[in-house]
Amino acid sequence: MPLFSFSGKRPDDLGVTDGSLKACPSTPNCVCSQAEPSDREHYIEPLPRQGSPADAIAALRAIVSSMERSEINAATDTYLYAEFASKIMGFVDDIEFYADPNAPVVHVRSAARLGKSDLGVNRKRVEAIRARFTASA
Repeated sequence: MPLFSFSGKRPDDLGVTDGSLKACPSTPNCVCSQAEPSDREHYIEPLPRQGSPADAIAALRAIVSSMERSEINAATDTYLYAEFASKIMGFVDDIEFYADPNAPVVHVRSAARLGKSDLGVNRKRVEAIRARFTASA
C-alpha cells in the first residue's frame, strides 16, 4: 500500500478505436507502439506475437498479474488494460495491450496519469514486460 495516493482519475477514453490505441499526450510520460517511429520520445516497438491474439493476451495477463502493485481492469481476447501504482507516492500508470488480429504484433501504450515526466518508468516497465513475454514465447 502506498504511503500517499496520487492516483488521479481513471481515463474514460482508453481502449481500441478502429485498430488504434489512444495517442500519447505531448508530455514525456507516455510510450506507444502506434506513435510515429520518428517520435523518439513516445515511440516504442510493439511486442512480437507468435500464436493467437488470445494466447498473447493470456500470457501478458499472467505477466502483468505477477508484477508488484498491478491491477487488471479489463481483458478480452485481443485487449488488456491494467494499472500500476508507484510504491511510495501512489502515482498510477495506465497500460494497454492490443493484440492485432491482422498482424503478428501486440501494440502497447503505457502512460502516467499525472505529472509531466515519469523519469522513463513507463518505457522501462514495457521493456521488462517485453523481455518476459518474448522469453515465454
